[in-house]
Amino acid sequence: MYIPRVSIGLPVYNGERYLRSALDSILQQDYADFELIICDNASTDATQEICREFASKDSRIRYFRNDTNIGASGNYNRVFELARGEFFKWASHDDEFHQSLVRRCLKVFEQASPSAVLVFSKAAIIDEAGRMLDLSPDTIKSPAVRPFLRLGSLLRHAGYAHPLWGLIKSDALRRTRLMGNLEADHILLAELALLGECIEIPEVLYRERRHAGCAMNINRTPQELLAWHDPNGRHGKIRLPHRLEWRLEYIKAIRHVPLSKIDRLLCYYVVWTVPVWRCLLRWTGPLRHRIGLNRTKQVRQLIR
Repeated sequence: MYIPRVSIGLPVYNGERYLRSALDSILQQDYADFELIICDNASTDATQEICREFASKDSRIRYFRNDTNIGASGNYNRVFELARGEFFKWASHDDEFHQSLVRRCLKVFEQASPSAVLVFSKAAIIDEAGRMLDLSPDTIKSPAVRPFLRLGSLLRHAGYAHPLWGLIKSDALRRTRLMGNLEADHILLAELALLGECIEIPEVLYRERRHAGCAMNINRTPQELLAWHDPNGRHGKIRLPHRLEWRLEYIKAIRHVPLSKIDRLLCYYVVWTVPVWRCLLRWTGPLRHRIGLNRTKQVRQLIR
Protein backbone atom coordinates (compact mmCIF):
# COMPACT_ATOMS: atom_id res chain seq x y z
CA MET A 1 0.00 0.00 0.00
CA TYR A 2 1.34 3.40 -0.98
CA ILE A 3 1.90 5.77 1.94
CA PRO A 4 2.27 9.51 1.18
CA ARG A 5 5.01 11.48 2.88
CA VAL A 6 2.64 14.18 4.18
CA SER A 7 -0.80 13.90 5.73
CA ILE A 8 -3.07 16.94 5.90
CA GLY A 9 -5.98 16.67 8.32
CA LEU A 10 -9.05 18.87 7.95
CA PRO A 11 -11.66 18.58 10.74
CA VAL A 12 -14.87 20.38 9.86
CA TYR A 13 -18.33 21.09 11.22
CA ASN A 14 -20.86 23.12 9.21
CA GLY A 15 -18.14 24.73 7.14
CA GLU A 16 -19.98 25.20 3.85
CA ARG A 17 -19.30 28.94 3.56
CA TYR A 18 -15.49 28.77 3.27
CA LEU A 19 -14.85 25.06 2.69
CA ARG A 20 -14.43 25.19 -1.09
CA SER A 21 -11.79 27.91 -0.83
CA ALA A 22 -9.90 25.97 1.84
CA LEU A 23 -9.96 22.76 -0.19
CA ASP A 24 -8.76 24.57 -3.29
CA SER A 25 -5.79 26.03 -1.42
CA ILE A 26 -4.83 22.55 -0.23
CA LEU A 27 -5.25 20.72 -3.51
CA GLN A 28 -3.33 23.41 -5.43
CA GLN A 29 -0.15 22.81 -3.42
CA ASP A 30 2.94 22.54 -5.63
CA TYR A 31 4.00 19.52 -3.57
CA ALA A 32 1.72 16.63 -4.53
CA ASP A 33 2.80 13.71 -2.34
CA PHE A 34 0.15 14.10 0.34
CA GLU A 35 -3.15 12.71 1.50
CA LEU A 36 -6.00 14.93 2.65
CA ILE A 37 -8.04 13.46 5.50
CA ILE A 38 -11.41 15.17 6.07
CA CYS A 39 -13.43 14.37 9.19
CA ASP A 40 -16.94 15.77 9.00
CA ASN A 41 -18.23 16.16 12.56
CA ALA A 42 -21.87 15.30 11.76
CA SER A 43 -22.47 18.58 9.88
CA THR A 44 -26.04 19.63 9.20
CA ASP A 45 -25.34 21.96 6.25
CA ALA A 46 -23.90 21.25 2.78
CA THR A 47 -20.47 20.24 4.11
CA GLN A 48 -21.00 16.55 3.30
CA GLU A 49 -22.00 17.26 -0.30
CA ILE A 50 -19.02 19.56 -0.86
CA CYS A 51 -16.58 17.02 0.58
CA ARG A 52 -17.96 14.14 -1.48
CA GLU A 53 -17.83 16.28 -4.61
CA PHE A 54 -14.13 17.07 -4.10
CA ALA A 55 -13.32 13.47 -3.06
CA SER A 56 -14.86 12.13 -6.27
CA LYS A 57 -12.42 14.26 -8.29
CA ASP A 58 -9.18 13.78 -6.33
CA SER A 59 -7.99 10.38 -5.11
CA ARG A 60 -5.75 11.98 -2.47
CA ILE A 61 -8.85 12.84 -0.40
CA ARG A 62 -10.05 10.43 2.29
CA TYR A 63 -13.45 11.52 3.57
CA PHE A 64 -14.92 10.36 6.90
CA ARG A 65 -18.13 11.43 8.60
CA ASN A 66 -18.82 11.03 12.31
CA ASP A 67 -22.27 9.71 13.27
CA THR A 68 -22.48 12.30 16.07
CA ASN A 69 -20.61 15.47 16.98
CA ILE A 70 -17.59 14.30 18.99
CA GLY A 71 -16.40 17.84 19.76
CA ALA A 72 -13.70 19.97 18.21
CA SER A 73 -10.82 18.33 20.09
CA GLY A 74 -12.03 14.82 19.33
CA ASN A 75 -12.34 15.64 15.64
CA TYR A 76 -8.94 17.33 15.46
CA ASN A 77 -7.39 14.28 17.10
CA ARG A 78 -9.23 11.88 14.84
CA VAL A 79 -7.80 13.32 11.61
CA PHE A 80 -4.31 12.76 13.04
CA GLU A 81 -5.12 9.25 14.22
CA LEU A 82 -6.12 8.41 10.64
CA ALA A 83 -2.93 9.92 9.18
CA ARG A 84 -0.21 7.77 7.63
CA GLY A 85 2.45 10.30 6.60
CA GLU A 86 5.87 11.00 8.08
CA PHE A 87 4.74 14.63 8.44
CA PHE A 88 1.37 15.99 9.45
CA LYS A 89 -0.43 19.30 9.01
CA TRP A 90 -3.77 20.44 10.36
CA ALA A 91 -5.92 22.58 8.06
CA SER A 92 -8.97 24.64 9.01
CA HIS A 93 -12.06 24.76 6.83
CA ASP A 94 -12.04 28.58 6.83
CA ASP A 95 -8.31 29.30 6.40
CA GLU A 96 -6.09 29.35 3.33
CA PHE A 97 -2.43 28.73 2.66
CA HIS A 98 0.02 29.55 -0.11
CA GLN A 99 0.55 26.89 -2.76
CA SER A 100 4.21 26.49 -1.75
CA LEU A 101 3.68 26.08 2.01
CA VAL A 102 4.05 22.30 2.28
CA ARG A 103 7.06 22.17 -0.04
CA ARG A 104 8.81 25.05 1.74
CA CYS A 105 8.24 23.49 5.17
CA LEU A 106 9.63 20.14 3.99
CA LYS A 107 12.71 21.85 2.59
CA VAL A 108 13.38 23.50 5.95
CA PHE A 109 13.03 20.15 7.72
CA GLU A 110 15.53 18.59 5.33
CA GLN A 111 18.10 21.27 6.18
CA ALA A 112 17.34 21.49 9.90
CA SER A 113 18.67 19.64 12.91
CA PRO A 114 17.02 16.28 13.65
CA SER A 115 15.69 17.90 16.84
CA ALA A 116 13.26 20.10 14.83
CA VAL A 117 9.63 19.07 15.36
CA LEU A 118 7.64 21.91 13.76
CA VAL A 119 8.09 24.26 10.80
CA PHE A 120 5.63 27.10 10.25
CA SER A 121 5.39 30.39 8.40
CA LYS A 122 4.29 33.86 9.36
CA ALA A 123 0.52 34.31 9.09
CA ALA A 124 -1.85 37.03 7.93
CA ILE A 125 -5.18 37.55 9.66
CA ILE A 126 -7.98 37.97 7.10
CA ASP A 127 -11.69 38.83 7.31
CA GLU A 128 -14.77 37.20 5.78
CA ALA A 129 -13.95 38.56 2.32
CA GLY A 130 -10.27 37.58 2.47
CA ARG A 131 -9.04 41.12 3.15
CA MET A 132 -5.94 41.32 5.29
CA LEU A 133 -6.55 42.78 8.74
CA ASP A 134 -3.19 42.32 10.39
CA LEU A 135 -0.24 40.00 10.84
CA SER A 136 -0.35 37.36 13.55
CA PRO A 137 1.83 38.49 16.49
CA ASP A 138 3.10 34.95 17.10
CA THR A 139 6.89 34.66 16.92
CA ILE A 140 7.54 31.52 18.93
CA LYS A 141 10.67 30.39 17.06
CA SER A 142 13.59 29.50 19.31
CA PRO A 143 16.83 27.70 18.38
CA ALA A 144 17.57 27.12 22.07
CA VAL A 145 18.74 23.66 23.08
CA ARG A 146 17.20 23.80 26.55
CA PRO A 147 13.44 23.07 26.72
CA PHE A 148 12.71 25.77 29.31
CA LEU A 149 14.08 28.46 26.98
CA ARG A 150 11.87 27.27 24.11
CA LEU A 151 8.89 27.18 26.46
CA GLY A 152 9.65 30.69 27.67
CA SER A 153 9.75 31.99 24.10
CA LEU A 154 6.37 30.40 23.41
CA LEU A 155 4.75 31.77 26.56
CA ARG A 156 6.01 35.23 25.74
CA HIS A 157 5.09 35.34 22.06
CA ALA A 158 2.18 32.97 21.32
CA GLY A 159 -1.09 34.87 20.80
CA TYR A 160 -3.16 33.21 18.08
CA ALA A 161 -1.21 29.91 18.18
CA HIS A 162 -1.12 29.85 14.37
CA PRO A 163 2.22 27.93 14.30
CA LEU A 164 0.29 24.78 15.22
CA TRP A 165 -1.07 24.83 11.66
CA GLY A 166 2.45 24.39 10.29
CA LEU A 167 4.07 21.08 9.34
CA ILE A 168 4.78 18.72 12.24
CA LYS A 169 6.79 15.52 12.51
CA SER A 170 4.22 12.80 13.08
CA ASP A 171 6.47 10.89 15.48
CA ALA A 172 6.79 13.99 17.66
CA LEU A 173 3.04 14.61 17.61
CA ARG A 174 2.41 11.02 18.74
CA ARG A 175 4.50 11.74 21.83
CA THR A 176 2.11 14.50 22.91
CA ARG A 177 -1.36 14.21 24.46
CA LEU A 178 -2.80 15.81 21.28
CA MET A 179 -5.66 18.31 21.59
CA GLY A 180 -7.14 18.72 25.04
CA ASN A 181 -10.13 20.74 26.13
CA LEU A 182 -8.69 23.92 27.67
CA GLU A 183 -6.56 26.29 25.57
CA ALA A 184 -5.90 23.18 23.49
CA ASP A 185 -3.80 24.77 20.75
CA HIS A 186 -1.50 26.67 23.13
CA ILE A 187 -0.95 23.64 25.37
CA LEU A 188 -0.17 21.35 22.43
CA LEU A 189 2.24 23.95 21.05
CA ALA A 190 3.97 23.95 24.43
CA GLU A 191 4.38 20.17 24.37
CA LEU A 192 5.91 20.35 20.89
CA ALA A 193 8.27 23.14 21.97
CA LEU A 194 9.37 21.01 24.93
CA LEU A 195 10.12 18.12 22.57
CA GLY A 196 12.21 20.06 20.05
CA GLU A 197 12.89 23.12 17.95
CA CYS A 198 10.11 25.09 16.24
CA ILE A 199 11.33 26.89 13.10
CA GLU A 200 9.67 29.86 11.41
CA ILE A 201 9.74 30.64 7.68
CA PRO A 202 9.87 34.47 7.71
CA GLU A 203 7.24 34.91 4.98
CA VAL A 204 3.44 34.97 5.04
CA LEU A 205 2.39 31.60 3.60
CA TYR A 206 -0.70 31.08 5.77
CA ARG A 207 -3.92 33.12 6.04
CA GLU A 208 -6.00 32.73 9.19
CA ARG A 209 -9.60 33.88 8.83
CA ARG A 210 -11.40 35.73 11.62
CA HIS A 211 -15.17 35.98 11.11
CA ALA A 212 -18.41 36.12 13.04
CA GLY A 213 -18.89 32.36 12.90
CA CYS A 214 -15.48 31.28 14.19
CA ALA A 215 -15.29 29.45 17.50
CA MET A 216 -13.65 32.28 19.45
CA ASN A 217 -16.47 34.66 18.52
CA ILE A 218 -19.32 32.21 19.16
CA ASN A 219 -17.95 30.76 22.40
CA ARG A 220 -17.18 33.76 24.58
CA THR A 221 -16.61 32.13 27.98
CA PRO A 222 -14.20 29.38 29.07
CA GLN A 223 -17.21 27.17 29.86
CA GLU A 224 -18.63 27.64 26.36
CA LEU A 225 -15.25 26.82 24.82
CA LEU A 226 -15.00 23.70 26.97
CA ALA A 227 -18.42 22.56 25.70
CA TRP A 228 -17.29 23.24 22.11
CA HIS A 229 -14.24 21.07 22.62
CA ASP A 230 -16.20 18.35 24.42
CA PRO A 231 -20.01 18.56 23.93
CA ASN A 232 -20.60 15.41 26.00
CA GLY A 233 -19.01 16.95 29.08
CA ARG A 234 -16.74 13.98 29.73
CA HIS A 235 -14.00 16.19 31.14
CA GLY A 236 -15.94 18.03 33.81
CA LYS A 237 -16.20 21.74 34.52
CA ILE A 238 -13.81 24.61 35.06
CA ARG A 239 -13.72 25.05 38.84
CA LEU A 240 -10.72 27.36 39.25
CA PRO A 241 -10.11 30.81 37.74
CA HIS A 242 -9.42 30.40 34.03
CA ARG A 243 -5.84 31.66 34.16
CA LEU A 244 -5.00 29.25 36.98
CA GLU A 245 -6.60 26.34 35.10
CA TRP A 246 -4.51 27.34 32.09
CA ARG A 247 -1.28 27.30 34.11
CA LEU A 248 -2.15 23.88 35.51
CA GLU A 249 -2.54 22.58 31.95
CA TYR A 250 1.01 23.75 31.22
CA ILE A 251 2.16 21.92 34.34
CA LYS A 252 0.53 18.73 33.04
CA ALA A 253 2.27 19.22 29.70
CA ILE A 254 5.65 19.53 31.44
CA ARG A 255 4.94 16.39 33.46
CA HIS A 256 4.00 14.47 30.31
CA VAL A 257 7.14 15.22 28.26
CA PRO A 258 10.32 13.29 29.18
CA LEU A 259 12.74 15.85 30.65
CA SER A 260 15.70 15.84 32.97
CA LYS A 261 14.95 16.80 36.56
CA ILE A 262 16.65 20.19 36.25
CA ASP A 263 14.91 21.00 32.95
CA ARG A 264 11.55 20.04 34.43
CA LEU A 265 12.08 22.32 37.41
CA LEU A 266 13.18 25.18 35.16
CA CYS A 267 10.07 24.70 33.01
CA TYR A 268 7.85 24.88 36.10
CA TYR A 269 9.62 28.10 37.04
CA VAL A 270 9.07 29.58 33.58
CA VAL A 271 5.34 28.75 33.57
CA TRP A 272 4.73 30.75 36.74
CA THR A 273 7.19 33.63 36.26
CA VAL A 274 6.77 34.63 32.59
CA PRO A 275 3.08 35.62 32.99
CA VAL A 276 3.98 37.69 36.05
CA TRP A 277 6.66 39.58 34.13
CA ARG A 278 4.28 40.13 31.21
CA CYS A 279 1.64 41.58 33.53
CA LEU A 280 4.22 43.76 35.25
CA LEU A 281 5.50 45.14 31.95
CA ARG A 282 1.95 45.78 30.73
CA TRP A 283 0.88 47.56 33.92
CA THR A 284 4.00 49.72 34.08
CA GLY A 285 4.05 50.46 30.34
CA PRO A 286 2.42 53.93 30.47
CA LEU A 287 4.68 55.04 33.33
CA ARG A 288 7.84 53.76 31.65
CA HIS A 289 6.81 55.49 28.44
CA ARG A 290 6.25 58.82 30.22
CA ILE A 291 9.62 58.78 31.94
CA GLY A 292 11.45 57.58 28.85
CA LEU A 293 12.27 54.07 29.99
CA ASN A 294 12.03 51.09 27.69
CA ARG A 295 12.33 47.43 28.50
CA THR A 296 15.84 46.70 29.63
CA LYS A 297 17.96 43.96 28.22
CA GLN A 298 17.88 42.24 31.59
CA VAL A 299 14.09 42.14 31.68
CA ARG A 300 13.92 40.78 28.13
CA GLN A 301 16.30 38.01 29.10
CA LEU A 302 14.22 37.12 32.13
CA ILE A 303 11.02 36.60 30.16
CA ARG A 304 12.50 34.78 27.18
